[in-house]
Amino acid sequence: MLEVDGLSHTYHRHGPTVLDDVTLTVDHGELVSIVGRSGCGKTTLLRAIAGLVRPTGGQIRLDGVPIDGPPDNLAVVFQDYSRSLLPWLSVRDNVALPLRGNGTSRSTRRAAAAEALKAVGLADAARRYPWQLSGGMQQRVALARALAYRPTLLLMDEPFGSVDAQTREELEDLLLTVQAGHRMTILLVTHDIDESVYVGDRVVVLGHSPGRVIGDLTVNLPVRRDQITTRELPEFVHLRGRVGRLVRATAE
Repeated sequence: MLEVDGLSHTYHRHGPTVLDDVTLTVDHGELVSIVGRSGCGKTTLLRAIAGLVRPTGGQIRLDGVPIDGPPDNLAVVFQDYSRSLLPWLSVRDNVALPLRGNGTSRSTRRAAAAEALKAVGLADAARRYPWQLSGGMQQRVALARALAYRPTLLLMDEPFGSVDAQTREELEDLLLTVQAGHRMTILLVTHDIDESVYVGDRVVVLGHSPGRVIGDLTVNLPVRRDQITTRELPEFVHLRGRVGRLVRATAE
């Protein structure tokens, strides 16, 4: 459903190339992790798919339609959740906000927001404000907002990078639950190798300077995963090592 074909990008006319001939596909219902060293172009790739950056070469298609600007059927969850939520709106209104522009009635927006908040375990927080919530809860609100919009494709840019380790694990498990329940197609950018393997159906590794695909690994782990037992599995340890070696090789 997502096709990235020969994507290249240079920010300035005579500047360095950030991405070079990146080609990958994502099927309906897949959760694909993208991992690589800092500066390899992960976020640039995500912004290009979101239609926020016009690449200097190649093409991106969503459900067969070339992307030329932000698609209507796509949502993004950013790392800086605190800046993506409006502090003067309640949690419910923050979640319902993207639905205002598509002609949805107020009652329908509120019902969609309530359903999405229930899915992320925040049904009781609807009338509170973002500044009254912990960082992990705020990121759940950001995820609920994407769920309420019901996008064809969800892009996530380092979504759990700003929370503590325990909260990160809880959010990883929540992401898997939400993805299974909605059969949502997700592209997740992360610098955390363990996370990329734990949540992904596939792990795509970008090489460094310029960014290009140097690995596309299938994750053959049980569908139902657990933070302790899954990470102890020989398959997990082996795949984590393969991804780590690919990432490390780009630094040499």
